[in-house]
Amino acid sequence: MKTCHYDFVVVGGGMSGVCAAIAAARRGAKTALIHNRPVLGGNASSEIRMHICGADHHMSVPNARETGILEEILLENKRRNPEMVYPIFDSVLWEKVHYQENLTLYLNTHMTEVLCDGDRIEAICALQMTTEKTFCIFGSLFLDATGDGVLGAKAGAEYRMGRESSSQYGESLAPKTEDPYTMGNSLMFKARDMGHEVPFIKPFWANTYTEDQLRLRDHSDITSGYWWIELGGGEQDVISHGEELRDELLKAVFGVWDHIKNGGEHGAECMELEWVGFLPGKRESRRLIGDYVLTEKDCLESTRFDDAVAYGGWPMDIHTVEGFLNESDVPTVWNQVNGIYSIPYRCLYSKNIRNLFLGGRAISCSHVAFSSTRVMGTCGVAGQAAGTAAAMAIKKNLGPRELLDYVGELQQELLKDDCYIPFVVNQDPEDYARQAVVTATCHIRGCEPEKVINGVARTVEGEPNCWRAAIEDSPALILSLPGKICIREIRLVLDSNLSREITPSINQSVLSRQKSGPPPELLKEYEVDILLEGEVVAHIAAHSNGQRLQRLFLDTTEGDAVRIRTVSTYGSREAGIFEVRIYSRLH
Repeated sequence: MKTCHYDFVVVGGGMSGVCAAIAAARRGAKTALIHNRPVLGGNASSEIRMHICGADHHMSVPNARETGILEEILLENKRRNPEMVYPIFDSVLWEKVHYQENLTLYLNTHMTEVLCDGDRIEAICALQMTTEKTFCIFGSLFLDATGDGVLGAKAGAEYRMGRESSSQYGESLAPKTEDPYTMGNSLMFKARDMGHEVPFIKPFWANTYTEDQLRLRDHSDITSGYWWIELGGGEQDVISHGEELRDELLKAVFGVWDHIKNGGEHGAECMELEWVGFLPGKRESRRLIGDYVLTEKDCLESTRFDDAVAYGGWPMDIHTVEGFLNESDVPTVWNQVNGIYSIPYRCLYSKNIRNLFLGGRAISCSHVAFSSTRVMGTCGVAGQAAGTAAAMAIKKNLGPRELLDYVGELQQELLKDDCYIPFVVNQDPEDYARQAVVTATCHIRGCEPEKVINGVARTVEGEPNCWRAAIEDSPALILSLPGKICIREIRLVLDSNLSREITPSINQSVLSRQKSGPPPELLKEYEVDILLEGEVVAHIAAHSNGQRLQRLFLDTTEGDAVRIRTVSTYGSREAGIFEVRIYSRLH
């Protein structure tokens, strides 16, 4: 058995674990990411193929898309994978992790044991199935991003599985009495048009469905489907009965496809199955308990938390008990939340295991609140918050709970990395741009140049918070500093249109709403000049590479002004910049 030592050990390589591991490694923490599948992404991988949903609720909430590392990954995928091919998305995720400094990736590696010393995790034991190697992986801090809360459960962390009673947290959407029921698992499928009639021979083991049985389940889009083919969470729990549920889901998927092909007029004569998943996507199992439990009230009333570090906005999407077996109920009820709500840092670490962070769908919340926080966009930004917190805790030699005293610093670090936290603005004392006088050669009314230093890097409640100008005018933004400083780093936040979806998907209606390639609003080329007494002392000709967050590094350069000239976009006639930051040291 090989023994390894890390500062931070992340178990689970879904979107939350990926964002957490990258965030920690970029801040200098020696990090390990342990994942028991051959590809990263979890429910967003080619093995399951679910689109990454979030607070924008499929573009119904404007300017709500999650940013930070998740945005970076999705924008890179838009640039490199315009046809949204899932195995290519797998490679984008692998590249981001595999080539990240300070980060070691263990794929096909299953955690078998957790070693604890009282209320502290010392190490995990794991088997890499492809190499037959075994590892004992020690860490100072750990993150449970397993989805099922396996690391926490094995370590003795407090957790809940099932629905609380309505009286426990005063939740109107909870049942009157508590029960062990959870939402179930689903298998997805993809179909393609062959251009000629294609028969479908129903396997002998597939189920049979009538139109009456499917009357409450929309199956009009026959290009892919269907989240409502869902089983488990009632009489069969989604963990211990996982293999049986997979078999039953296969019978259901092929039975639904038989109905579409052979059970009436569905316009599927030329359609054939291109792909059927064999790894069910899980929604809900264990929820680990932190110092705070997010509830229905927090989602509906957008509670303002002093320790807010992430946000959600997906509806409280509560699926019917027993899923597809319950033919008399609609598969889900969409309980809308009040726009965007905050997620406090206290939901991201264990209440009783003192070096355990919580990530993904197992963060600390009630069953009702979980029905909103469980989606991958929300999991991704919460994961980045946990990973950033872990790196800070390592540097300060603190545990997760102790870092709560530094949550203001954590918030500012997240904003610097283009994460959004409701009601939190840039107050970074090291950002010299905040002291600058900002002008521009031209601007569009309502999008004045000084908005690039107002502390908010996206449109919020109709306020643009952005400088815009017609690209044909070759507009320039000028930040005049209060004096001569040494400039080492400049950060820009560009406009990537946070009102549109950019997620991979097998659903044609989701893909049809997207534009191919990088968002047209993004700057493609721009130039930056460092000025000293009106003279150019340094010049950078930059290409955005389709990214929203830009980081420019300079050798030691003294200047008293920065000029940014926009050259081209990916298609828009307007140039847009949300934020400019200027630092005298590298971050």
